[in-house]
Amino acid sequence: MKAMVVREFGAPAVMKYEEVPTPVPGPGEVLMEVHAVSVNRTLDLAVRAGTYARKPDLPHILGVDPVGVVAKVGDGVTAVKVGERITSGSALGSQRAAGGVLGVTRWGGYAEYVKLPQENCFHIPDGLGYPEACVVARHFPTAFYQLRERAGLKSGEWLLVMGAAGGLGACCVQVGKVLGAKVIAAAGADERVKLAKDLGADYGVNYRTHDLAAEVKKITGGAGVNVVSENIADPTLWPGAFYSLAPGGRLVTAGAHGGGKVELDVNFLYLNGIRIQGGTGQMREDFDAALKAAAEGKLKAPVDRIMPLKEAVAAHELLSHGSTLGKIILDPTIH
Repeated sequence: MKAMVVREFGAPAVMKYEEVPTPVPGPGEVLMEVHAVSVNRTLDLAVRAGTYARKPDLPHILGVDPVGVVAKVGDGVTAVKVGERITSGSALGSQRAAGGVLGVTRWGGYAEYVKLPQENCFHIPDGLGYPEACVVARHFPTAFYQLRERAGLKSGEWLLVMGAAGGLGACCVQVGKVLGAKVIAAAGADERVKLAKDLGADYGVNYRTHDLAAEVKKITGGAGVNVVSENIADPTLWPGAFYSLAPGGRLVTAGAHGGGKVELDVNFLYLNGIRIQGGTGQMREDFDAALKAAAEGKLKAPVDRIMPLKEAVAAHELLSHGSTLGKIILDPTIH
C-alpha cells in the first residue's frame, strides 16, 4: 500500500510517500480502506516534529481519525462486516484505546489501509460523507465529553469558546448550543469569528483586535462566563480567557498547540473559586450521538479543503501557517 512515512522527526518534508506492506488484521482487528483522514495540530504536526509528549517508534505513519470501508476482518470480529462504512476513535473514556493510540503509538491513517481494534469502529450513518464523518468523529465526541462531563455545562449558562473556528472549537460552539448554553465565540480574525457565528454562536469577539475579557463582561452584563473552553494554551491569549470567567467559573482544556506554558493568577483563582479542568476523552455514546446528529443536519463539520494523501507535506505547511477555515482532509483514494 501507499503511505506517508515518517522515518525521522522534523519539518513536514520528513514525511515521504512510500510503498509499505499492507497490514494484516489479527484476532479482534479490522482492516479499513481509508477514504479520509484529517490533519491535526497536536496529534499530527507535533508528533511528526517530535515535540509531542509521546514519541512514536520510527518508522511511523500519522493519522488519528481515519474513516473508510471495512476491507477485511480478523478472527472474532463481530462489531462490523466487510463493506460497511466506518469511522474510528483513538480513545474511549479515560482509557486509551486497546492496542495504543492510533496515529501516535501505532500506525495511523495516512495510508491506503489502516488496522485498528474492532472496539474503535463506529458505523457511519447514511447521508453522511467521509470527510464530514471524519471531522465529526475527531472532535464532536470530545466536545460533548469536555463540556458536559468535564465542565458540567448547563442549559442557560454562558460559554466562551477560544479558537472557535478551529477543529475542536467549532465543535464546542455547536455542542454548547445543543446543551442550551449562550455561546460567545472568540477567534483571531474577523472571518473566523464570522464562521463561528454562522455555526450558531450568539456573539463573537476577535481576540487579536479587542480586549477579550472586557468584551465578554460587556456581553454578559458584567457577570462573565460560567465556562471557558480553552484548547490553545497560548500565553498571550490565556489571560483574556481566564479573566472572562465569572465567580465559580470552570475552565476546561484539551489542547496546548499555542505553547502550553501560561501564567496563572492564583489570587483570581482562589478568590473567585475558579476551577481548571484538563483532560480529553470520549464515551461510545458520544460517538453515536454525534454521528447521528450530523447525519440529521443538526451539526456542521467545517471542511476547509480535501487534498490527495501524497500532498500531506503541503497540508502540514498550510495548517502550521494558520491559513485554514475548518479541517484539512487527506484522501488516499485521490491520485
